[in-house]
Amino acid sequence: MYGKWLTLTAALLIGLNFTGCKKSDSASSTGASASTKIKMVYIPKNTGNPYFEPAIDGFKKAAEELGADFHSTAPATADATSQLQIIEDQVQEGVNVLAITPNSPDALNAALSHAMSKGIIVICSDSDLTGNESNRNAAILPSEPTLVAKGQVELLGSLIDYKGKFAILSSTTDAPNQNTWIAIMKDTLKNDAKYKDMQLVDVVYGNDEPQKSLTEAEALLTKYPDLRGIIAPTTVGVAACAQAVETAKKADQVAVTGLGTPDQMRRFIKNGTVKAFALWSPFDEGYCAGQAGIQIAQKKLEAKPGATFTAGTLGQRTLGDKNVIIVGPPVIFTKDNIDQFHF
Repeated sequence: MYGKWLTLTAALLIGLNFTGCKKSDSASSTGASASTKIKMVYIPKNTGNPYFEPAIDGFKKAAEELGADFHSTAPATADATSQLQIIEDQVQEGVNVLAITPNSPDALNAALSHAMSKGIIVICSDSDLTGNESNRNAAILPSEPTLVAKGQVELLGSLIDYKGKFAILSSTTDAPNQNTWIAIMKDTLKNDAKYKDMQLVDVVYGNDEPQKSLTEAEALLTKYPDLRGIIAPTTVGVAACAQAVETAKKADQVAVTGLGTPDQMRRFIKNGTVKAFALWSPFDEGYCAGQAGIQIAQKKLEAKPGATFTAGTLGQRTLGDKNVIIVGPPVIFTKDNIDQFHF
């Protein structure tokens, strides 16, 4: 059903544009010219999440190519306010570019706005400040949210013959990207007759913590003995769901899919617990975000809709409406192609 390199773009045959918002660059004390060595930090959601490891490598590569200093630091948990102190510390340290995968669309606004007032370029990567986009200069997103969300519904539907009960295991209740995807999934189920026999029975949250995610997945299997599938659009969650289904020996009954890394999901794909899941390249996402942030700080790129720049080896990228940069469409991973990918 799924050929090599089959992307969700091909599976859905849709072209969709995503709209974000922007705030113009601030000029101030920490602004940098093209001749100044840029200091860049990346703040992921939390430590211990394998998704962010290749993303950090991508940031490092961009910094090396553009002659910038780079480091990454993250909170222990993915709570809505857990990144606040780190943001404040990095502002005090005088970074020029602050890249962040925000844990909340609104809890960080004052801190990020303060950073911008100091001339710091704020770049969102992987997840945006939905509804509060004026508190960052640009956002680098892996794919259009509608494409991701509809792709997840379609992928699960194809695995369960488009009928039966299913649940969603998300990360945190405040995660802006997760909440956007879930809202689009619900709308898709409601308005597309193709999915009329699929019933979303529950949405639970594992907080991007392996043990809590596993506990939530196990609870779903107990609460809904006739469950046909689980969508986990989070790398920690999809692995936990696969582990729960594997342990319960319910792979023939419950289809698990979502967003995960090939290295993390390889065993589950090869032993048949999971038939298919999706993801883009976290490395490319971090690399593109690093390229954009540094070039804006060096004043080689103006953060405005329609501006184009060369994102290193990724080639030309364009800032879309409201300064959103799309890296590329997700890939569906199956037993046929998973060994071609290592991250």
